Amino acid sequence: MKDFESLIKNRRSTRKFTQQLLSPEQVEKILKAGLMAPASKRKNPWQFVVVEDKEMLHKLAECKPHGAAFLEGCALAVVVLGNIMESDAWVEDCSIAAIFMQLQAEDLNLGSCWCQVRGRQREDESDAGDYVRSLLDIPYQLEVLCILGFGYKDQVNKPFDESRLQWEKIHLGTYRMPQEGAAE
Repeated sequence: MKDFESLIKNRRSTRKFTQQLLSPEQVEKILKAGLMAPASKRKNPWQFVVVEDKEMLHKLAECKPHGAAFLEGCALAVVVLGNIMESDAWVEDCSIAAIFMQLQAEDLNLGSCWCQVRGRQREDESDAGDYVRSLLDIPYQLEVLCILGFGYKDQVNKPFDESRLQWEKIHLGTYRMPQEGAAE
């Protein structure tokens, strides 16, 4: 088990995975983390579609022209859905659940990557979410937020470089515009 600082420093997007499958226990831990995420008014507007079938992973990888190809090589994809009828904060709640799953994967020494679907289009300019909806028989009241890909890492990413932290984006007390030409 990693400490939280180590988790957030080392969790980097993984887009290349080995062929090794995840164990049922690993999948359960990842999903449990999503289910334990906090939500506005404890509405829990999320639903998760778990995909391990290679043919379906290939189809999901075609949901948009850029940033989805890695899904074909992952061992597991979790399609994160939000019920728009349950909560006006579904995007935020489902995003938190998604990052909880990604942090759990990192704690298990697994890689993960977020594929944004909401608000994205396919090559023919049709809606990426509608494409995923039709593939997985998703009902109309559920919106597709993202697809998370998980698997054993087949690439080594360097931990986050703290020298790149943008401390200038922190404002104390009130927001202050940076002054041009001001010394740092």
